[in-house]
Amino acid sequence: MILRITTARVTRPHLLELKFNDGSEKTVDVRPLLTGPVFEPLRAGEFFARMYLDDVCGTVTWPNGADLAPEALYELADVNADART
Repeated sequence: MILRITTARVTRPHLLELKFNDGSEKTVDVRPLLTGPVFEPLRAGEFFARMYLDDVCGTVTWPNGADLAPEALYELADVNADART
């Protein structure tokens, strides 16, 4: 199965609430992935909030062309994992 994001929502700066096509759900802090010039604008909360879901590729994307692969987001720890147990 090719991993895809089916739902994405910004909950706070740098935090994304995600649902994947395998049925899993998590909230992740993406700051560890924001390296390099294309991700520099995403460090600002206002620009980060402009995230949208690319329905064709199943990735989260921003207006400057930055995107994060579902696999990379899937590997991040769920910031709410302790609250769910």
